Amino acid sequence: MNVKILPSLLAADIGNLEAAVRRAESAGADGLHLDIMDGVFVPNVSMGPAVVEMARRCTGISLNVHLMMIRPDQYASRFIDAGADSLLIHVEAQCDVAETLAYIRKCGARPGIALNPGTSAGRADPFLIAADEVICMTVEPGHGGQSFMRDVLPKIEAVRSASIKAGKPEMDILVDGGIDRNTGADCVRRGATVLVAGTSLYGAKDMSAEVQALRESALAASA
Repeated sequence: MNVKILPSLLAADIGNLEAAVRRAESAGADGLHLDIMDGVFVPNVSMGPAVVEMARRCTGISLNVHLMMIRPDQYASRFIDAGADSLLIHVEAQCDVAETLAYIRKCGARPGIALNPGTSAGRADPFLIAADEVICMTVEPGHGGQSFMRDVLPKIEAVRSASIKAGKPEMDILVDGGIDRNTGADCVRRGATVLVAGTSLYGAKDMSAEVQALRESALAASA
């Protein structure tokens, strides 16, 4: 299994985001994860298209953009135009999820769906054919630095099983929230293929060493 490591820009120093983007690439990350919060779907406001555009200018790695928004359909094109390679929307959003996923693909980005911790794995089933990625939140969305919620582990396994039944065994399953060497390995054992890590990577003195350690622990768990 090829496990990918994506640092989460939400955990970076907000005053030095360009340097933080370059740091992720230099550390050997497979891509960069950007959380977009609208202050309605989640109780916080974060970045906008301009930050995605900045990241696209200064890095060649993949930009994985997660829209924690009540109406992601109204903003999808702006983030794709800004440089998003993948765009994930929540099944809990107040929009036509299937239609929005189709639109994201039409615009040339990889469509993905996101599940909050309290949302059942089955909510993803109708959209697995239309999506290339599923992200299982392992903390409540809205704030960084939270503790990993172990009761989400069975959901990861259920989503993996459902993706296989849907004829998409290679679907990327992401996890985000409280991810480090130990929790990341636990998620990989359940079927996760992409680890989004914020505090454990941006808080490390040597991000390169921590990316490598996270990758090694994940690969050992997938063996």
